[in-house]
Amino acid sequence: MSDTLAPRRATARRRGRTRLEIAVLSAPAVIVFLAFVIFPVALAAYYGFYRWKGYGDPTDWVGLNNYRLILTDPAFHDVLWHNGLILVMSLAVQGPLAIGLALLLNRRIRGRSTIRVLVFVPYIISEVIVGTGWSLMLQSEGAVNGLLRGIGLGALEADWISDPDLAIWTLMAVITWKYLGFAVILMLAGLQSIPDEIFEAAQIDGASYWQIQRRITLPLLGPTIRIWAFLSIIGSLQLFDLVYIIWGQYVSGTAGTSTMAIYMLAQGRNAGNYGYGSAVAVVMFVISLVVALIYQRFVLRRDLKGAVTEGTV
Repeated sequence: MSDTLAPRRATARRRGRTRLEIAVLSAPAVIVFLAFVIFPVALAAYYGFYRWKGYGDPTDWVGLNNYRLILTDPAFHDVLWHNGLILVMSLAVQGPLAIGLALLLNRRIRGRSTIRVLVFVPYIISEVIVGTGWSLMLQSEGAVNGLLRGIGLGALEADWISDPDLAIWTLMAVITWKYLGFAVILMLAGLQSIPDEIFEAAQIDGASYWQIQRRITLPLLGPTIRIWAFLSIIGSLQLFDLVYIIWGQYVSGTAGTSTMAIYMLAQGRNAGNYGYGSAVAVVMFVISLVVALIYQRFVLRRDLKGAVTEGTV
């Protein structure tokens, strides 16, 4: 009897030791996550039930009225539409461009290293510098219109920042210039993880270059594309800095580039109603969370399946 119990006790001790190691090693990250993510969200949800000026204890209880106002405010519908348009356009523009540049830069061409650096540099430049630089260049008398006049295309001059018909596309151009390098680096990393033997075998079988890319490269690059798309989606929903720096909280509304984060700032802190701003923050969090869960459930599921395995120690 003791001979059969001894292995079970040893296995139980090993499992207990493993669980203890996991708890000790993960405890700092869990504490930081609770302190800087869960607690602020819970606090914002609490303040969202009040009309609060940002100091003192909240006492003016309004219940779900803040959330009802958000969901029925046409201005919030507009900024939600802007975020959605930015999301779709980011995926539609940056994705193909990044894949094409990555395929080009993955080949042995002259100046490849220099081109990689030039493509990636905008991503590592601070958003403040990028926004300030583009806001100066895009003014009516800025460098962009000056360049157009200089090359004989003065008829194309425009008010790139204030014109509601152009401002959202100006924003998309700046976002693409800023974040394309990150997508290219991810795609390059995915391409370089594909074994060369696969391409060599396809070439031996007579496959053309475009057949190889369509039937081999893109399917094997799928996990990288899906991860990049997820990061791009979340970033589009939370976009704030470039819009605030280039357009500001007031011009962005009339130019049609305001986002949910800009709306939160304008209607919350600047309006002196931190309770309403907290409610907007909660709505943004819920929207991002729902989108992330849906994306993980229906898109990332194939990549995550099998990543966590069960077994005995």
